[in-house]
Amino acid sequence: MTIYINKDETVFHLEMKDSSYIFRILENGELQHLYFGKRIHVKENYNQLMAYEKRGFEVSFSEEFEDIQQSMIQNEYSSYGKGDFRHPAFQVQGMNGSRITTLKYQGFELKKGKNRLNSLPSTFDDIGQCAETLTIILTDSILDLTVRLNYTIFPKYNVLVRNTEFLNNSNNKLTLLKAMSLQLDLPDSQYDFIQFSGAWLRERQLYRTSLRPGIQAIDSLRYSSSPQQNPFFMLSRRETTEHSGEVYGFNFIYSGNFQNMIEVDHFDTARVTVGINPVEFRFLLNPAESFVTPEAIVTYSDQGMNQMSQQLSDFYRHHLVNPNFSQASRPIILNSWETFYFDLSTEKILDLAKAAKDLGIELFVLDDGWFGHRKDDKSSLGDWVTDRSRLPEGIGFLADAIHKIGLQFGLWFEPEMISIDSDLYKNHADWTIHLLDREKSVGRNQYVLDLTRQEVVDYLFDSISKIIIETNLDYIKWDMNRHITDIYSIELDSEQQMEFGHRYILGLYQLLDRLITKFPSVLFESCSSGGGRFDLGLMYYAPQAWTSDDTDPIERLKIQHGTSYGYSPSMMTAHVSISPNEQSGRQTSLDTRTNVAYFSSFGYELDVTRLSVEEKEQVREQIQFYKKYRSLFQYGDFYRINSPFSCDSASWQVVSKNKCQSILLYALLNSKLNPGYTRVYFSGLDKDKCYSVSGFDEFFYGDELMNAGIKVSLSNLALCVPEYLTKLFVIEEVVCKLCK
Repeated sequence: MTIYINKDETVFHLEMKDSSYIFRILENGELQHLYFGKRIHVKENYNQLMAYEKRGFEVSFSEEFEDIQQSMIQNEYSSYGKGDFRHPAFQVQGMNGSRITTLKYQGFELKKGKNRLNSLPSTFDDIGQCAETLTIILTDSILDLTVRLNYTIFPKYNVLVRNTEFLNNSNNKLTLLKAMSLQLDLPDSQYDFIQFSGAWLRERQLYRTSLRPGIQAIDSLRYSSSPQQNPFFMLSRRETTEHSGEVYGFNFIYSGNFQNMIEVDHFDTARVTVGINPVEFRFLLNPAESFVTPEAIVTYSDQGMNQMSQQLSDFYRHHLVNPNFSQASRPIILNSWETFYFDLSTEKILDLAKAAKDLGIELFVLDDGWFGHRKDDKSSLGDWVTDRSRLPEGIGFLADAIHKIGLQFGLWFEPEMISIDSDLYKNHADWTIHLLDREKSVGRNQYVLDLTRQEVVDYLFDSISKIIIETNLDYIKWDMNRHITDIYSIELDSEQQMEFGHRYILGLYQLLDRLITKFPSVLFESCSSGGGRFDLGLMYYAPQAWTSDDTDPIERLKIQHGTSYGYSPSMMTAHVSISPNEQSGRQTSLDTRTNVAYFSSFGYELDVTRLSVEEKEQVREQIQFYKKYRSLFQYGDFYRINSPFSCDSASWQVVSKNKCQSILLYALLNSKLNPGYTRVYFSGLDKDKCYSVSGFDEFFYGDELMNAGIKVSLSNLALCVPEYLTKLFVIEEVVCKLCK
């Protein structure tokens, strides 16, 4: 076991490969956090870490425990009202209206392995040989409330997973006002807060600011994780870089409203809380009822941000993503959207599919417009049946024809939405989310179905299942193109209306879980106007996500670079689209568009029937190249070298686990006249291996490539650099000829 408990059962040391997490039981039965950082030796007690001082003008816990002042202690899971005036991890209201809670230690449970959560996406250890789980049991005797703090460590990845369960053992109703999944009290605040904020078309842009007294937070109230703020964030020491220094990475396995907060108090300590946003949240606990929070992830590295990202990437692959796809090669996609939009016919679709097959594409995806009577975005959402006016033979005929061409077949769905101009709305207008006496808000000419209602979930499951069976479907693009407003469900009583947001997400997860269980071979890709729901909750069901509606490769350098801190390349979908780009109007070469998109689950989103002979041959070569190095792009160790957020160039690199093969992208973001040479530096290679580099006749040791770099001429004419130049360097281990 790598969870150690001292002989008095008062100190708990969770030991991982390179890190230690330690807490203890205080004299009053509450928990004191002691340490989370680089691994330290296991001891019976850590007296120096346990020490705290009593200060004037701070409140003592009680007369019996006068020396315990909660404001002077790093707490493990804090309450409010007994002297800790920082924001608490939870809050429970009793029948008399009181919000005071005192949790006292009752015992622990320890076991090998990690069970999946019921009704929520979660980490897992299905073979039971990697993880260890510790549960701390706390009770409030006045409320008759039990709280179970769950800690699972995955030692190999330096990953700690936390969540909390609240159980009402009383005969009275209790109301959960706040229930965070993770709290971490750090002993100082000398950190930078690194967040990934943005908007539609510019998701996950990197912002780095130093912590200051007070509160810094990211959150969402859109009933999705949102493009505005991503649930992943980091705390790093101010000197930390990609290659060195301490950093903590946090993520949340949830797709709804969240709040990640860092509070710096007057003693310069920093409290981190991660969980469901307490705004617009209340949950009623009747007698014998429980509430389980989603899981939160935290990882630690003292070797910089690249190592932290690689830890998370490997962890997701083995302990979060659907095992049916977690290590499988993701197919090369052609998506029909930018070719047809809504102008569909069987003949045009099959012509495009045949052209795609000729180029080497593996999966054809028919996007929006195939169902109901949908000629534009104003109708038919909810009517998941073939539009026979444009596809008279039916979607099953079309799928069979595409399978006979030799391609996999995928379809676009937006299951959570409904159009007023639809048969579903005519029959079930009450299924929309709305407040009866108020005018409904509208977004993109569509409304949202109430997934808190079981009959709505059942209808969607049956409708989508019929299409999957009819088409022998290989892939679903699951879209969600507006955020939720007019929050009200006619199925919930007045005491439960603040439960709506969480219950909606539970309905979504139930629907996805049922579909994936029934159709385990279907690959799901999530989408929300691009990257608006790019979170681990969806990744549990859909192992890849449309990273952004912005396919401009220069903008994608920032989007994919920012995304890579908290997610792996195989989770990102990137497509080569038309130039000039439809979002930005920017012109870029086919090589530039493709070189950026390679570092992902790769595909195309353009009319390949309109390519010139030369362009078609270029695309064939690109696809052959990607197939040759697909496992490297999707599952190799990803390194960020130059950041497009701070440099006029960007560099990424993927390296195979055995360090025998690597590919580096160098992208210059600004044209230059009469440029000098530039040096390109590599990462992650074996310093003692001998390598070839594409474009060079000589061989190089790994240490030379990493420390001295290679000198590259950026212009054949030595006069100017083409705007937005990109170059790929393929590195292969060779039998060392330098020693001869």
